[in-house]
Amino acid sequence: MLPAAAQQEASKLKVVATFSILGDFARNVGGDRVDVTTLVGPNGDVHVYSPTAADAEAIRNARLVIVNGLGLEGWLPRLVKSSGGNATTVVATRGIVPRKVAAGEGLSRDRGAGSVDPHAWQSVANAEIYVANIRDAMVAADPTNAATYRANASAYLAKLTSLDHEVRKALATIPVERRRVISTHDAFGYFAAAYDIMFMAPQGVSTETEPSARDIATIIAQIRKEKIPAVFLENISDPRLMRQIASETGAAIGGTLYSDSLTGENGPAPSYIEMVRHNVRTIVRALANSPALSSRVIQE
Repeated sequence: MLPAAAQQEASKLKVVATFSILGDFARNVGGDRVDVTTLVGPNGDVHVYSPTAADAEAIRNARLVIVNGLGLEGWLPRLVKSSGGNATTVVATRGIVPRKVAAGEGLSRDRGAGSVDPHAWQSVANAEIYVANIRDAMVAADPTNAATYRANASAYLAKLTSLDHEVRKALATIPVERRRVISTHDAFGYFAAAYDIMFMAPQGVSTETEPSARDIATIIAQIRKEKIPAVFLENISDPRLMRQIASETGAAIGGTLYSDSLTGENGPAPSYIEMVRHNVRTIVRALANSPALSSRVIQE
């Protein structure tokens, strides 16, 4: 007979999340009643991930597989099929209106027009929908612990509602005409729409695409024309291109934004909430007219 601790561990709902942000949502909802495995770990790029044999085994043993959908995990269907498992797939973006990349938007004039932007979690209001979908899936898979999942989700949703207010308050300190951000790839479209800030990027919605010389020249011209003060790196991308753009335009490197992945526990974005706070602090500090202004928003 297994020891009590081992029995408790074995009884947990086994959940696989495709990448770190979904894993964080799942842990906040499931608490100590779930065992969450994340396929694409901290600082990993979900767009270009190559699954391993261990990933197939994790899916084979899981009851739930939480996915983003919207075309993000192109490598997943083959992995699920090869695993031979019978886990329930939970599409965390169910109910979210997808953002389509429009012709003429940003630098997408020649590429990506009409495609769906999968980065829906960048709007905190959308993150609340993710959490509700994950809660409902856990309740259905493990009704014995339904009350725990509902209570955990309610507490976390309250934190997300507060976070949304923090973001709006922080960005309200920046004049609308200064809310222009250059990031590495087109991952912040939902954030831009939710919070009235313009993002431009030399790379499309997937890091699989390489920016053309024309894309780079266009963004350099845009920075010079609009006197955009800063460009931003991303934790999942090679920084050399953005450093080149900064050098050619005189724009400052405003810092690193976290788009598709959290950091490890000791990094600046170990959770979704800390990721959003870090991104907003970084943007405000770079765009604010005075350093004193930025120091007052979204406190550590």
